[in-house]
Amino acid sequence: MKKLLMLLSLTCVAFTTLQAGLTDFKTINRAKEAYEAKEYTKSVALLNNLDSKTPQKDYDIGNAYYKSKNYDGAIESYKKAKGVDDATRLHNIGNSYFQKKDLDSAIKSYEESLSLKEDEDTKFNLELAKKMKKRQEQKKKEQKKKDDQKKKDDKKKDDKKNDKDKKQDKKSDKDKKQQEKKKNDKNNKDKNKQNKKEQNKKREQDKNKKNGDKKKSDSKKEKKPKDEKGSKSSEQSKEQKKMSKEKKLKEQELKRLLKKMGQKNAPTMMYQMDGAKKHKPQESVNPW
Repeated sequence: MKKLLMLLSLTCVAFTTLQAGLTDFKTINRAKEAYEAKEYTKSVALLNNLDSKTPQKDYDIGNAYYKSKNYDGAIESYKKAKGVDDATRLHNIGNSYFQKKDLDSAIKSYEESLSLKEDEDTKFNLELAKKMKKRQEQKKKEQKKKDDQKKKDDKKKDDKKNDKDKKQDKKSDKDKKQQEKKKNDKNNKDKNKQNKKEQNKKREQDKNKKNGDKKKSDSKKEKKPKDEKGSKSSEQSKEQKKMSKEKKLKEQELKRLLKKMGQKNAPTMMYQMDGAKKHKPQESVNPW
């Protein structure tokens, strides 16, 4: 890096080669004094106050900018200073690019300088820039490799996280379904319980109603007189039916006999059987 800082001696030469008037000469001396005192910004300001527009002035301004680490200003000023030892000017442009870590531009400037004049310092700086570039490219490759690996690792993590989230979601869905099932089962159970309760209530009501109707029926039956064999009206009705049947049979038998007797012209003597009297007729009774 020591050979990159060869500007001070060149600056001194540039200041002494400027041609100007007496006032400008004083300004140039003040600018040189400021430069040597490392007041580079002041030196640039004094040089810019000069009315002359010469390559030497731009070259010295470029040197002051370089020293103040304003490498963009230095490059711009050096490029304007064409005609002032172009090999050295291109060398300094290369140094400015090198400080900016723009190694491709630095290598190009060094190579242009060497095409004009062979110089050991320029060669050294060129090789240094190439090594730096190679190291930079290697670092980029390593960084790219790290970035690619990081992307892969991140992808694996994301995939793993996604799988975990899917499993968790699946588990959550399963738990949710189970909870819903439990809830539905509970609701159905409560509903069945309520239905059963209502059915029991209705059954109890029907039973109470039936018992009430039975009590009413029993109450009505109790109002009718009964004996051990049943009610008198029922017994009388059966007796009347029986008497009516016997009477009918007697009447039919009587008609038959009358008819038979009429055909034979025989006298007859008949006994009328009165059903009102409680005498049962003999099995074979002749009316004559």
